[in-house]
Amino acid sequence: MYRLSFILMVIMAGGYLQAQNPHGDHLKFDCKVCHSPDSWTFNRDSSTFLHASTGFVLEGAHKNADCTDCHKNLNFTGTENECIACHTDVHSMSVGNDCVRCHNADNWLVDNIPELHEENGFPLHNQHKLANCVDCHKSETNLRWDRIGNDCASCHLPAYNTATNPNHVTAGFSTECAQCHDPEARSWNGSGDFHFYFPLVGGHDISDCSACHDVTNFSDISPECYYCHKSDYEGVTSINHIAGNFSKDCTECHSMNAWTPATLKSHDAFPLTGVHDIADCAKCHDVTDYSNISSDCVSCHLNDYNNAASVDHVGANFSKNCLDCHNLNGWSPALFDDHDAQFFPVFSGKHAGTWKTCDECHTTAGDYTTFSCIDCHEHSDKNKLDNKHDGEKNYVYQSDACFDCHPKGKE
Repeated sequence: MYRLSFILMVIMAGGYLQAQNPHGDHLKFDCKVCHSPDSWTFNRDSSTFLHASTGFVLEGAHKNADCTDCHKNLNFTGTENECIACHTDVHSMSVGNDCVRCHNADNWLVDNIPELHEENGFPLHNQHKLANCVDCHKSETNLRWDRIGNDCASCHLPAYNTATNPNHVTAGFSTECAQCHDPEARSWNGSGDFHFYFPLVGGHDISDCSACHDVTNFSDISPECYYCHKSDYEGVTSINHIAGNFSKDCTECHSMNAWTPATLKSHDAFPLTGVHDIADCAKCHDVTDYSNISSDCVSCHLNDYNNAASVDHVGANFSKNCLDCHNLNGWSPALFDDHDAQFFPVFSGKHAGTWKTCDECHTTAGDYTTFSCIDCHEHSDKNKLDNKHDGEKNYVYQSDACFDCHPKGKE
């Protein structure tokens, strides 16, 4: 009877103790996994319980948290793994409820702000990299990070609307600020880079837009030179541009730096090279009509042709294309490059390199229409010193006869 009573007491005590387990029935492991014989207080150092077995690894600041910071009852059931279950969303759901998108388990500091902006389509470059978050993301708490759009006007529309120098709204400017302003600059001063269709360089490197534009309508202007410089073109006195029928594209003669010095860059009809590389147009042109001139040499050099002293060009019936004998660097030295094709091969064939001056063949001074072959080729039929022409019909020992049979200088 005594033994039965003892057994019943043990069973009742065990049931009582089980009923008193504050963790409920779902914890099946031994108490010593978390507790020590000295106290029911949880001992982190001696505990062998692995929180990772629950599917939530304790990292960073979570390692030092008390169990009750997350588990609101000793039953340890019903605790969610999402950040929002423990952490108050100070951003009012403006960035979602996943804290690890911006934060890590060590602290609440955010060190990947540039990467976050790139992921959202707005890289923080230049001056935007130096801005405070609240400069763009404005809210009653300064902790809401609502999307505000990637267009400049999303932040800078008030600056656009209130600009007075010039008035952006009246002028119809683009709300894409980067078209006129430099994102690297610390002020709103315009950048010349935006003037892509008409570079602001040289004499056009100006900061006063109104010098060219009607500041009430910046789109109503042409990039053509004449649009702005009509009065300069028509009023110039040094050279009458209208009478000279000059191009209205100023860049054909002038640089972007100044009106002078002026050089006709596109002298297509006659290249200005060699001795023709001159700046005084009046040397060749009638400055009242620059179109009334030919590109033929004699249009300028007929007097030189008619009055040549060293060689009578008229008597010799020389070509009036000066380039047949002369080059663009000067009258001398002169070389008749077309002699072989038109008359007799002296620069090629057997005569190449056998003579030094023209008068070795053209023995009559100033007369290039006559020439001598027999002064060099002494074929004496009388002395029978040469018998190469024996049997040749109508053989005559004369220069013009030589040419009739040897028009190309061949034997």
